[in-house]
Amino acid sequence: MTRSASPELTVLFDGGCPLCVREVTFLRGRDRLGSLGFIDIDAMDYDPESHQGISYEEAMGRIHAITGAGEVLRDVAVFREAYRLIGLGWLYAPTRWPVLSGLVNWLYGVWADRRLQLTRRPDLRTLCDERQRCRLETSSS
Repeated sequence: MTRSASPELTVLFDGGCPLCVREVTFLRGRDRLGSLGFIDIDAMDYDPESHQGISYEEAMGRIHAITGAGEVLRDVAVFREAYRLIGLGWLYAPTRWPVLSGLVNWLYGVWADRRLQLTRRPDLRTLCDERQRCRLETSSS
């Protein structure tokens, strides 16, 4: 097996979310060809400009990924592509079906809107404010 020089898909994930970390651990374990890269958006050194301008707030609100060609994927499309790259695309193939696609996208939206609350974390505004406060403290030191 040959490892890719650069990932075919870079997934932006929330390293502070236990469910997100579990998913990334699973994907990493199945990624035999090195097709996937992962960027922890919760890390203080996350730089939106290095990742298609996707802000911390935007990335925390919905999952994003960037293809090797620079295309930004969001929501269920991220999982569909990641699973395709690890050889489990059949799991997400039904999410393209007209009847299911609307339902799956809606369900993902509900999950994304409640993810922080369900994982017992502060709301998005609070996280953004805390991040800004930490950046200001770091820059003034």
